[in-house]
Amino acid sequence: MQLVQQERRNMGNFVDSAKITIVSGKGGNGAVSFRREPFVPNGGPDGGDGGKGGDVIFKADRNLRTLLDFRYQKKYSAENGQDGMKKKKFGKSGENLIIKVPVGTIVYDDASGKVMRDLKSDGDFFVAAKGGKGGNGNVHYKNSVRQAPNFAEAGEPGIERTVRLELKLIADVGLVGFPNVGKSSLLAVSTNSAPKIANYHFTTITPNLGVVPFADTSFVMADIAGIIEGAHEGLGLGFQFLKHIERTKVLIHVVDVSGSEGRDPIDDFEKINAELEKYGHDILSKPMLVAANKIDLIDEDSEEYQRFKNYAVGKGYQVFPISAPIGYGVQKLLAAALSEVNRVNQMPAEEKEVEYFDFEKDEERNPDYRKVTFEKSGSDFILHGEQLMKIFHSTNFNDFGSLRYLYKYIEKSGAIQAMKGEGLQEGDIIRIEDYEFEYIEEY
Repeated sequence: MQLVQQERRNMGNFVDSAKITIVSGKGGNGAVSFRREPFVPNGGPDGGDGGKGGDVIFKADRNLRTLLDFRYQKKYSAENGQDGMKKKKFGKSGENLIIKVPVGTIVYDDASGKVMRDLKSDGDFFVAAKGGKGGNGNVHYKNSVRQAPNFAEAGEPGIERTVRLELKLIADVGLVGFPNVGKSSLLAVSTNSAPKIANYHFTTITPNLGVVPFADTSFVMADIAGIIEGAHEGLGLGFQFLKHIERTKVLIHVVDVSGSEGRDPIDDFEKINAELEKYGHDILSKPMLVAANKIDLIDEDSEEYQRFKNYAVGKGYQVFPISAPIGYGVQKLLAAALSEVNRVNQMPAEEKEVEYFDFEKDEERNPDYRKVTFEKSGSDFILHGEQLMKIFHSTNFNDFGSLRYLYKYIEKSGAIQAMKGEGLQEGDIIRIEDYEFEYIEEY
């Protein structure tokens, strides 16, 4: 079987969180055009519709391992839709923007803090921001009264939002334990990966991932780095890597039973377990096997080892004496780990309570979309409204019919009557953005 392994990385290029801004494409504007053909008098409007703006899509890619790229680029924009054209030709829709992220990336809406999607499998994708709809061309505004509409609809703006990306490694088995107890050596001998190994603390400062081949199957193992006493409070690498244990199904707690670092194995074992318990997320409730490493430095019948073994077994754990560098006892440990993984896989998955971003509810159009409001600035009346602004930006101010269409929309919204209630009189100024017009009573 060909082994799949993750290349060793360092803190400079392993990034597991990022915040970026995404912008979907603006819809193209509808066209204002009239048929001008020989021998076809009064050809009428033929302006085509604008194209839809491009969507922003997140997609999980198993070939990616880090969110490093998002450290350097903070804004991602999809292509705008093309404006409509004459002869009723539609504008071209904008290209969708596909943003590839590692498998295991959770995408959050930064404003609400809600989970938009958890991309757990290779190829998982979702639309994070829909492109704006293209505007109607003037061909849509012809009626029995308005035979030559000299205006069209502006395209809808794109959606801009800030999203937070968080990568949590997806592994079947996670290796935990103090630095320098042999986790990297165990990963190396189990997976043929090549983590940096030496006799000093914090040899591994990033999570390493590898595939363990076993018989006719395999499972993914991760060396979770940087866990020390106080890690749950952010000491050492703290929260940065504790979160990567959350998705693992089984834990292997690696302990230096030789005491080569001058520490007590039982004390080390309890301190790491205490950190896992304090971090929460039900990590300590996961199945845990104990790898009593560096057994080659002492005897299995020694008082030191038997003392640790009896203590761990008394706590309900299976203990496996191993020497990772020479592979002693490793196969037996891996067989037990695979058995636990298979057992967990057969259990019904527990659904955790997560507040998900509801695209139909949280992103629905403002219920007051068509409402026109106003404020007074001196004697002027300033109008506001989402739909109003769309019509305003579609208005041809050199065409009476287009201006009248804008005015009729304001009138039908009830804004004129409401402004009269606040003292609007003939000759007063009504303003939309930087455009002003004088109010004249219709008789």
